[in-house]
Order: sequence, then structure tokens, then C-alpha cells
Amino acid sequence: MQNYTSVSEFILLGIPNTGGLENLLFILFLMFYLFTLLGNLLIFLTILVSSNLHTPMYFFLGNLSVFDIFFPSVSSPKMMLYLMGQSQTISYQGCASQLFFYHFLGGTECFLYTVMAYDRFVAICHPLRYMVFMNPRVCTTLTVGSWLGGCLHGSILTFLVFKLPYCGPNEVDNFFCDIPVVLPLACADTSLAQMVSFTNVDFVTLTCLILILTSYGCIVLSIFKIRSSEGRRRAFSTCSAHLISIILFYGPVMLIYLWPASSPWLDSVIQVLNNIVTPSLNPLIYTLRNKDVKLALRKVLT
Repeated sequence: MQNYTSVSEFILLGIPNTGGLENLLFILFLMFYLFTLLGNLLIFLTILVSSNLHTPMYFFLGNLSVFDIFFPSVSSPKMMLYLMGQSQTISYQGCASQLFFYHFLGGTECFLYTVMAYDRFVAICHPLRYMVFMNPRVCTTLTVGSWLGGCLHGSILTFLVFKLPYCGPNEVDNFFCDIPVVLPLACADTSLAQMVSFTNVDFVTLTCLILILTSYGCIVLSIFKIRSSEGRRRAFSTCSAHLISIILFYGPVMLIYLWPASSPWLDSVIQVLNNIVTPSLNPLIYTLRNKDVKLALRKVLT
């Protein structure tokens, strides 16, 4: 076997074509990050202390808020450090950890959005049996299953990528470690790992998306059967926040893994939207579109 020296660290090149904008980007990303942490923490605490929000829908929303606290924390702190002029290097273990937690949390969000779509399907299509189908035991099982499924998803991808040898170059053409930018640096044939990794990501993403679309197809048919316009309006209002979040999440994911851009700059911009911007918008989406959350939030703040 040919001798090689293993890479002990990687260099994150950051967002392409942003030279001289480091201070502006640091302030912008810091604002988004702090708003994400505070907004989602506030929603989680509101759901926790408000007894009228102890229902399946808000139980899943609380889990989504926890996710939106963790997800941007995978890449944002390191990115803001090098925008401040700190070292752009990341250890081999740190790079592997970033990739694992990114796909662990990303897979969990896919599963969680699918569970939330099923919850809305049962609430609108089978309202009289809602509390039977969505009892606390079922809700806990679905939530734990979502987190365990995400963990398995992230573990498989991390194993596939980092079982390969890395002997240089070590420059990652992005602001964090992900499969499309780390795999090309391997000193071995990556075709099998690339095929299995992207098949795994595409399978999870498309399966969850199909289940979500199926649930909402049934929901739309049920809504049109409601005779009163007020009933239809309330049903659409209940689902609209969830639909907006799904579009904001699946849009960048599909662009990154199903139809990757040929431009590294465009790929980085899409990753910024997915990692930093979208998690900061969820608190606004779920508070502005939901009277119960707004009322409970007002009580908590006062």
C-alpha cells in the first residue's frame, strides 16, 4: 500500500467572493444567530409553562424550537470566529462532528415535519378521534423516533465520509464541513461513498416530502368539504405556518442535494439560508400566524 500522511485539520475557506465584508457579515450573522436562539427559546418556554398549549401540535412545535436552537449552532459559532479574524482551521474530529450533527439534526427535522403533517392530517380529517390517535404515548414515540432516526442518518453519513483516508489537500470550499465539499478531498475512490451518501440523503428527503404532500393532499380535500367559510379559513390558517416552514426548509435542501449549483458562491448562499436564516424565521412564522401562541407569549412576557 502507498504511504500517506493523514490530515489532522482542515481549512475552512468561508463564503467565496466576500473579501472585505467580514465585519458586516459578522454583525449580520450574529444578529440572526442571537434572534434565533432567543426567539426559539422563548417559544419553547412559553409552550412549557402554558397549560393551554399542552397539546400534540404544540408538543411537536416545542421540539422544533429545540431543533432550531441546535441546528444553527453547528456552523455559526465557528463561522463568526473566523469572520472576527480567528483561525480558519478546524480539527479532523471537529469537521467530522460538524458533518454528523448537521445531518443528524437535518434528518431529525425531516422526520419531525413529517410527524407534524400527520398530526394536522389527523386533526382535520379525523377530528373526533384526534386524541385517540395522538395520545401522549403516540406523540412521545413519534418524537423519540424522529430524533433516533436523525441520529442513525447522521451516523451512517459520517461513517461513509470519514472512513476514507484524507492526506491532502485539506481546504474545504465552504464555511463548514459537509459531504459535497469534504468528499472530494479524500485520497481514495469516492464513487461508492458519494453514491450511497447522496442516495441516503435523497431517500430521506424525498420520502418525507412525499408523505407530507400526501397528508396535505388529504387535508385540502377535507377542507373543501367543510361547508362554512369560517371553518375553511380556520383550517387553512392552522396549516399555513407549517406549510411555510416546510417550503423554507425543503427549498434549500433540494437545491443543495438534488440539484446542486455549479457555483461555489451560490452553494454557500443557499447553505447560509438553510443554516442561519430559516431557523430565525420560524419563531416569527409560528407566532404571527397563531393566536394561541401570541396570547400565551403575551402572558409570559407580562
